[in-house]
Amino acid sequence: MTSYVDNITVDCADPWALAQFWTKVTGRPVGEDDRQGDPEIGIRLESGVTLLFIAVPEPKTVKNRLHVCLKPDGGTRDEEVERLLKLGATLHADHRREDGGGWIVLRDPEGNEFCVERSLAEMA
Repeated sequence: MTSYVDNITVDCADPWALAQFWTKVTGRPVGEDDRQGDPEIGIRLESGVTLLFIAVPEPKTVKNRLHVCLKPDGGTRDEEVERLLKLGATLHADHRREDGGGWIVLRDPEGNEFCVERSLAEMA
């Protein structure tokens, strides 16, 4: 027997607000039954995995032990980073290399780290 990933859960102070950021990142809507003020909000990704945002009372205090890595489906890594910064992400660390490899670490509006890798077009 094996298991599959159903949800990737993100603890947060405001599930609705954080889900709004991630709907813009992914282009996917929140669940049909999810409403502002709900203690959990989900975004079903095209892969079938759900990003699930759950309200918790404590703030984030340390580096994430698990994070999402994004790959732009068009354009370049740098263009996607610029778009995400305009949506409210902040730059945390830049691991780009002179040869074009590497990644950029951003933080979402609640401080959760995520990476942006090169697009498939850039890697070709």
